[in-house]
Amino acid sequence: MADYEILTPETVRSYIDRTPSLAGIVDTATLDVHEVGDGNLNLVFVCSDADGKGVCLKQSLPYVRLVGESWPLTPKRILAEARGLSAGARYAPGLVPEYYGVDDRTHVLAMENLRGWGMLRGELNEGHAYPGVDTQLGEYVAKVAFNTSYFAVEQNDLKAMVAEAVNPELCRITEDLVFTEPYVDVPNNSFVDELSPEVAALRADARLRAEVGMLKWAFMTQAEVLVHGDLHTGSVMVRDADNGPECRVIDPEFCYYGPVGFDLGALVGNILAARARAAVLDRPAPFQEWLAQAGPAIWDAFEAEMRRLWPSRLDPTWTDGLLDAWLAKVAVDTVGFAGAKANRRIIGLAKVTDIEQLPPTEHVAAATIVLRTASRWIRDRAALRTVTAANEVFDEVRDEVLG
Repeated sequence: MADYEILTPETVRSYIDRTPSLAGIVDTATLDVHEVGDGNLNLVFVCSDADGKGVCLKQSLPYVRLVGESWPLTPKRILAEARGLSAGARYAPGLVPEYYGVDDRTHVLAMENLRGWGMLRGELNEGHAYPGVDTQLGEYVAKVAFNTSYFAVEQNDLKAMVAEAVNPELCRITEDLVFTEPYVDVPNNSFVDELSPEVAALRADARLRAEVGMLKWAFMTQAEVLVHGDLHTGSVMVRDADNGPECRVIDPEFCYYGPVGFDLGALVGNILAARARAAVLDRPAPFQEWLAQAGPAIWDAFEAEMRRLWPSRLDPTWTDGLLDAWLAKVAVDTVGFAGAKANRRIIGLAKVTDIEQLPPTEHVAAATIVLRTASRWIRDRAALRTVTAANEVFDEVRDEVLG
């Protein structure tokens, strides 16, 4: 049970009034408050006043909201989210919501109200393309990664940052739900009966299991950069603006120091689900073509931004050859992590609407495409080497499943 006040739409106004850091952001006398948290962990309150000003409050509960009080979880995870938003605001301004601060007593974080924005996953489900957002996401990952790594931070300072960002409970959720549970028979797993042969084959594949184990090892041991930790299409808000589509990255509560390929892979793995949905629904060709290039575009933007920032690295003994080798490693990591993130969304806890909201026949076909593609990405990532080559695997599997 919580030892602090859990907010409700009725108590948000008084909370804002007594919180100095929120003074003047909105007029609480005319405030309209809605709880919109549809995620697995937290409460989210969207607040707007009569003048159109707004704020969004996010409160971490002392348990997993999806499951309830039977699964306790530290509410201090909101501090990790604050750390991630702060880093994004500093190094990738304009790609995260404006950040107003965090209350470590009530575990409430305040940020910009993205009123009028849509969640990227939902927009993709409806067949809406957002050209340019893929590039923005690649740039976001690169900007935060470079500036929170040894490339840009003095050694002793970075070691202190790594220690401060330790996030064991949230990392344990990822270690279990992404890398362990999909490959064994546990109560958290679920899938339709028609997928049983696919899941059985996946679990019987010794090479696949070994490669998943290596990815888990990398996730647990490679403290490369400050990663978002849960950067999927449900963690990205989008809108059409005068200068073209734009995005904001949200929800970095799984933030910790880990391999940068995990963030990139999370994006690519979730685009895989979107591509499978679009294929079985036979979405218009231009939309499917845009989705097909989105993964490679994320990677290309990430690589280009890393190369742009590279001349400012602190250690001159790190040559251009080191950057080439590091980027090659990250590309392989990206393909493997993408596969792991995609598999868990079909088999494990916390599904994605891309697949779950499909009619039964299309659901099975799309899920099969995801499982077969993702498993090949994991097994063959060293040979595939690039996100572009991984895309070709999707094309082969799609044709195999759909004919």
